[in-house]
Amino acid sequence: MPDTTIRILMNGVTGRMGYRQHLLRSVLAIRDDGGIPLPDGGRLQVEPVLVGRNADKLRRLAAQHDVADWTTDLDSALAEDPATVYFDAQVTGERRKAILKAAAAGKHVYTEKPTAESVAEGQELVDSASQHGIINGVVHDKLYLPGLLKLKRLVDSGFFGRILSVRGEFGYWVFEGDGVPAQRPSWNYRAEDGGGVVLDMFCHWNYVLENLFGSVEAVTARAVTHIPERWDERGERYDATADDAAYAIFELAGGIIAQVNSSWAVRVERKELVEFQVDGTLGSAVAGLFECRVQPRDLTPMPVWNPDLPTTEDFRSQWSPVPDNDTFGNGFRAQWEEFLLDVHHGRPHPYDFAAGVRGLELVDAGLRSSAEGRRIPMAGAGR
Repeated sequence: MPDTTIRILMNGVTGRMGYRQHLLRSVLAIRDDGGIPLPDGGRLQVEPVLVGRNADKLRRLAAQHDVADWTTDLDSALAEDPATVYFDAQVTGERRKAILKAAAAGKHVYTEKPTAESVAEGQELVDSASQHGIINGVVHDKLYLPGLLKLKRLVDSGFFGRILSVRGEFGYWVFEGDGVPAQRPSWNYRAEDGGGVVLDMFCHWNYVLENLFGSVEAVTARAVTHIPERWDERGERYDATADDAAYAIFELAGGIIAQVNSSWAVRVERKELVEFQVDGTLGSAVAGLFECRVQPRDLTPMPVWNPDLPTTEDFRSQWSPVPDNDTFGNGFRAQWEEFLLDVHHGRPHPYDFAAGVRGLELVDAGLRSSAEGRRIPMAGAGR
């Protein structure tokens, strides 16, 4: 059968995530591998168009990766380019207005998260997508990671029995930028520019929790700014006005308690930058980005608390790795392929703008909980 080509307007590809994960490791990788196989024997090819504000950067990227077209004029591209898909990896504050334009132009939209800066703005995107009849998707990359895929396999198999709790640790030390350059962009630490670890990470935690364990029914959180001053990409000092750490308790459907710490001001003493420990009546597991280790009930040792003697047990050696039993590719690319196939077949994408709104609702509840010092029930609990 003849191949089909989907042309994609990719906005924000000069940024770290837009370039590395979405352009280089996803869309260009699909292109260079000959497209996505289709059931009829044909292939779904991709043709990226680079969109951004810096013409010099776009020109260099296009030449470096053999991309034919690029533009700094988003409005003209949406009005005149035959592309059927628009992708957004801009800073959060620029995303909503661009997506609304793309939807009005009839483009199917795939976007990084958070989809907007507030629940109301996120819902506006949902309504616009419905009005214009476009297929829409939000990046849910962590669900496609090998470690969480193995964890999902354990959940679905009943390995845990009744799940009691989830404990998540995420983060690393982001340098202030005065001596060692910061490894994250400075806007992440300015609330006025859409920064903050709650806005960034609670959207992730919402889809991880609801797709693996259950929807969030209430949240108690404390968001803080541990590092009050930082230095930007030009070496200039600025006040950090956004939270750089958050400590949260999420109450999930079914009585599961999840505790998740998120911090850009913590040093790593674990195997991966993010790890989740899940404890159940029949067993426990620890999953990171790639690895997953288990300890079933029948192999659980009996530690005895004795502060008068040094611990001689190597507790980590008492856990067993979950085998891959599959080949895991890049998680961003895997979801790109699913979204493009959904566009090709004209069917809804499961992780849509409405899922993005649920993430924003958790952001809102977390920030309210921190500001008011209390537990916040989720308005949509039980849905």
